[in-house]
This record gives sequence, C-alpha cells and structure tokens, in this order.
Amino acid sequence: MTVILSQTPMGEWDRWVVLDGPDHGLPPHQRCPDLGSSLERAFDSIADDWWDLGRRLGSESSARLSHAPAAVANASDLGLMMAWTKLVAEWAESSTQVLVLTRDPWLFRHLAALPGVQAGKKPSILKRSLGLWLRGYAARTLAALRVAKAALVLKHHRASSSKGGAYLLVYGHPASTPEGHDAYFGSCLTEVPDLSRLLHADCSAARAVELAQGGRTRSIHAWGNPLHALFRLPLARWSPTAGRENWLVRRAAALEGGTGQAAMIAWQIHCQDRWLDQVRPDLVAWPWENHSWERCFVRSARRLGIQTVGYQHSVVGRQMLNYAARSNFDPQASLPDRVLCSGAATAKQIMDWGMPESRISIGGGLRFPRPITITPAPLAPIFLALPFDQSVAAEMVEAARAATAHGWRFVVRDHPMTPYAFTPQPGLEPATGPLSDYSELAGVVYAATTVGLEALLAGLPVLRFRSRTRIAIDILPAGISVPTTDAEHLPESLAALTPPERLDREWIFGTPDMEKWRRILQLNRPLAG
Repeated sequence: MTVILSQTPMGEWDRWVVLDGPDHGLPPHQRCPDLGSSLERAFDSIADDWWDLGRRLGSESSARLSHAPAAVANASDLGLMMAWTKLVAEWAESSTQVLVLTRDPWLFRHLAALPGVQAGKKPSILKRSLGLWLRGYAARTLAALRVAKAALVLKHHRASSSKGGAYLLVYGHPASTPEGHDAYFGSCLTEVPDLSRLLHADCSAARAVELAQGGRTRSIHAWGNPLHALFRLPLARWSPTAGRENWLVRRAAALEGGTGQAAMIAWQIHCQDRWLDQVRPDLVAWPWENHSWERCFVRSARRLGIQTVGYQHSVVGRQMLNYAARSNFDPQASLPDRVLCSGAATAKQIMDWGMPESRISIGGGLRFPRPITITPAPLAPIFLALPFDQSVAAEMVEAARAATAHGWRFVVRDHPMTPYAFTPQPGLEPATGPLSDYSELAGVVYAATTVGLEALLAGLPVLRFRSRTRIAIDILPAGISVPTTDAEHLPESLAALTPPERLDREWIFGTPDMEKWRRILQLNRPLAG
C-alpha cells in the first residue's frame, strides 16, 4: 500500500497532502511538492471524462438545475474531485508512501475504493447529508421569498412591454448604467435605438429598478408567478439517477443541494419560458457561456422560432470546459443559432470544442473596446486581481500578506460579482478601482480572471496564481502562457518578473464590428444611410 487515506495523521509515510481541512501541524518540507501544477495537470487530463459524464447526466430533467453536468469549473468542483482521484491513483502506484487527509465523506469513500489505498475510519455521511439538506431547503425557501417579492415589485415591467423586437438578456453587472451602457454589450443599446435590455434573475429588484430608469430595460422577474416561487422553488433540486453509483456524483448533488442555486436556476427558467411565450421576441442576444439555463433557453426559443445569438464576451481558456458542446446531450438543439466571438482565438477554441463553424463569426471585444495604458514601474505596487472563487481569493490574500514582509506592496481588487473582505495593513491595501484606473504598476498577480489578460495586453509583468487545493482556471487563450506562482513561492516569483512579449490584441479582443452588431440587432434590416 502506498497511499494512506485518513481523516487525521496515521501510520508511516514519506509525503503528505491535505485535500480539505487543517494540516495538523505536519512538517511543510514533507508536503507533496509542486501540488498546484500536479493538480492542474490532472484536471486537464480528466476533461474528456467530465464532458462524457456531463452528457450522460444532462439527459435527465433535473440536470438543468445543476452546474456539474454542464462542466462549469468555476461553479462545480466535480472536475476537481476527478483530478484528485487521478492523482491519488498515481500515488498509489508509486513507491513513495503518501498520507492523504480528507474529512469529505463522499470523496473519502470514492478514494478508499481505489487499488493501493489503505483507508482508515470513514467520516460520517449521515450528519453531513442532513445538514446540507436542511441548509439547502432553508436557502431555497429564502430565495423563493426574495424572488416572489421581486415579481410583485417589478410586475409593471410586464405590462409596459410590447411584443416582438430584439433584446439583450444580461446579468445585473455593477458597471452597467441606466443610460444604456452595458457591461457585456458596450454601446449596443445606444447604437440600436429599438433594442431593449432584459435583466437576468440574478439581478436584484433594487438594481433592476435602478437600471430601468432609462426606459428600455426590464427585469425577467416580472414574468414570474409568485405562487410558483413560493410552492415550487423550495423543492427544486438536482436529483441525478444516472451516475448514482459514483460517490463523486452523489457528492456534487449533495453540495449543490445545500445551496439556493437550484431554486434560482429554476426561477430563471420559469421566467424566461413565460417571457418567451408572452413577448415572442424576434431575436435575443446574451453573454453566452453554455450554462444549463442557457441550453434550456435555446431549446424554448427554437421551438417558438425565435433567433438566438450568443456573445462569447471575454475569453475561453483551456480549462473553461463549460464552453464545449461536448457536454450538451443534444448539442445542435441547445446551441445558439449563431455565436459572435470577441476574437479569432476564442472562435477557434469553441470550434475545436464542437461548435459548428457555420454558426461562428467575430463580433469584436465589446467589453474591452480600447486598450489600456499602464507604465511598468518597479517601485509601484503589485495589482492583486482576485477570482470569483472565495477560497482561492483567501489563499492569494494571505500569500500577499506574507510577501509584504519581503518588501512587496499590493493593491487588492476583488471580483465585481463576489466581493472579498479582508483586513488591510501597510503594503496590503484595497485597490481604488479596476486595473484601468492605474497609470503605474510593478506587475499583476491574478487567478481565473480576464484582468490577467488585460494586463498582458497592456505590457505589464504578470504572474498566474495556482492554488494548492483548488483549480483556479487558466483563462488564457491557447498559445499564450505566463509564469505561475503559489503561496510558497510568491516573493521569489515577483523578484523574477519581466515584461511579457508583445501580444496581438486583435487576435484576442478584435475591434468591435459595430456595423455587424447593428445589422444583427436591427433584425438584418438595411442600415440607415
């Protein structure tokens, strides 16, 4: 036996790794080396397996309420668990004795069944399952109450809507404005006077009221039935039957069931179906990411003869597996009629992953229409760009905090959709704004955010942060790489930073083709003049 699987240290071993929980004061010099890079390599190797599993899971009706079947790596850690499984299997075949610590009851049972693994006492699964069930029911009930109230507050949006026309269906991004600027579609609302904006269910009622002041924005909450919310949403959850023999699938269902996520997805689907049926728009464009609710949206729109246009709005790195058509159990039926990409790099990636070439064209970088100019300055602070994942964000902040002892200074910018609170100190201060607000920086450290790519295009030295226990997805397009670092090596990695080679911005964020966008959003009518 070369792997000892336990909740706490036991037996004799050469190396150790903690998959979750405390490290019990184990000697740092015996931790498995280069864990971040090993985990990332394993994750890359399981992509095909996750797509195949997702396609099998996705054929069931409740799968539309889940992120796991859609292979959404920044919302489901099923792929991470599959990567840990691959690493443990490799260690079990090696001559090195590895202690693997985890308190996760599902992952423990899954790993214990691998050849070459000696397992200790199993963690209790009943207590954890019951706690997640209760927490999930409470979260879905609260979500139901919140969206039912939003439906009532915003019901006048339904009464003031007319049939037909072209719409942008967007998230309630904090950078969008009532006057018409949209964080995803830039100036399209001002370029196309007849265009309307519909807000996704993730946008709160208060934010929807604010954005609707411009007169061309509605909230999808208005089409929801409050009684449906109150009586159906608390019971909404992903309940897979396919793959139930797999402990990792059972784990994914239990964890997602411990949140209000399924209720919000179910509400979005309920509202969008009613909106499509009542408004019958001619065309809908949205920031396409191939999530489960989007696949449902496309199917419903196609049944009604409504044109669908997905905008691939930022980047598609090799680990952003949700963009692949390979996990869609009915790919042609649930992919948009056409997809406009930010640049040629991302167009090639989604085509390689199964999107028909005939449906793809370049629309340009509406979110990033202009390059930013920042001077690399060694005495300026480092811009620390945190990801959506709060666990990785915490790891980055603590690594930066430790690096301040080596004289490094940081400004910390959290993800706009998931603010991260931390205690400032000298050398570790909140950023005053986005990357573009700074005229000088020593460099950028980022994880799983397009800020890293923006910094590269601006000519700044860049480091990609790797977590030891999580997948901070690599968002860089194929053919582009930057130096990586982790919590242990951040100070020396910063000391070795150098400016990057010049990149072709047009290849990634093409110049917005506003004539094409106007033609599409004006329903292919001739352009004025």
